[in-house]
Amino acid sequence: MKPTIMCLMESSIDGRLHPSKFTESPDGDKSSWSKLYEKLHSELEGDAWIVGRVTMAEMSKGEPHPPASHRPVSRPHHFARRDADGYAIALDRSGKLHFRSDNIGGDHVVVLLGANVPDSHLAELVGDGVSYIVSDSNEIGLAATLDLLAQELGIRRLLLEGGRRINGSFFAAGLVDEFRVLVAPALDARLNIEGIVDAGDEGLAGKVKLAFKTCELLDHGVVLLCYAVEAE
Repeated sequence: MKPTIMCLMESSIDGRLHPSKFTESPDGDKSSWSKLYEKLHSELEGDAWIVGRVTMAEMSKGEPHPPASHRPVSRPHHFARRDADGYAIALDRSGKLHFRSDNIGGDHVVVLLGANVPDSHLAELVGDGVSYIVSDSNEIGLAATLDLLAQELGIRRLLLEGGRRINGSFFAAGLVDEFRVLVAPALDARLNIEGIVDAGDEGLAGKVKLAFKTCELLDHGVVLLCYAVEAE
């Protein structure tokens, strides 16, 4: 059974997702946005959080270092740890992420990969102490992978934290249970810049419905909106 999935995002009033590009907060400290986000992330007490390749690359900061030779690697999955207090999960269909450590901020790394990823990349991950799951096709089967994460690692509560395309894919697949958005009193206003959810040309009309749950005013004029997500 899949984990309960809560999408947690931070947005400017015009729907953009990079706080570094927002106008200043009322107190003149742009870090206010990130601090509130991290506070809410902690309070939600997820067993794991998941992001896409681009977002994870900003945190992993590794360079390619495949081993010169390696033993046979395990497919479809390898779990270096099953007892972590938290898990940092990344979708990386083509195997482009590289790591300096087996954890991000203390949360053990698990990488979700497409079937075409070479054994040399899997061996690199094993050498770094990183866990992985290889899909049976080059597209990552989200529902089956979530079931496996729950079964193998005991993940029951998963925070979905973008970018926009991974958010869109989870919403389109009907996998999101709750959507929480921190709306900052700020604007981005750059032309053709991505928003917080992107489901491609088809969009999400007719696929999901949001039902209002709560609204809360936080520090620095930030509003927290919470919605239940229902598949149509």
